[in-house]
Amino acid sequence: MLTIPFAAAAMLLITALLTDLRSMLIPNRLTVTFFAAGCLYQTIAGGWSGLWVGLIGAVAGFVPLFILHLARGIGAGDVKLFAALGMWVGTSMVLQMMMYAVLYAGLIGVLLVLFNRPFSRRMLSGLLLLVHRSTEPRRKELGGWAAGGTTFPFMLAVVPGALTAWLMLT
Repeated sequence: MLTIPFAAAAMLLITALLTDLRSMLIPNRLTVTFFAAGCLYQTIAGGWSGLWVGLIGAVAGFVPLFILHLARGIGAGDVKLFAALGMWVGTSMVLQMMMYAVLYAGLIGVLLVLFNRPFSRRMLSGLLLLVHRSTEPRRKELGGWAAGGTTFPFMLAVVPGALTAWLMLT
């Protein structure tokens, strides 16, 4: 099932994956361009109601990940990427992509905990800070011990998440 919206979403995902792997950034020019092109496509394909459906999809892709961004879970580029994806593929599909991406990110996180000692220390110290009520100097000591943890490009979870959502569609 290769339609124009899914082909555009695939191009967006491939380009975002390459830039995220190279620089850990998803550039605004990529997300804004695809968002604007999605607005144009939805307007041409479905008129004002098509644009409205696309905008609702964009909001559905934006809001949950913006909350995650505020909690410092992901970068702003990932948030804007999902808004652009939502413009192209709609609410239901972007939410499915997001759900699978979060599940894959959790799996990657578990693997990092198992195989990356600094990341494990950061996670463990975070848990200790939650359960251990202590003075501020002790908190700084625990936080310093956790420094040096790692992050990973969220696109490593988004691409398999999108593929899983597409495969579930067919």
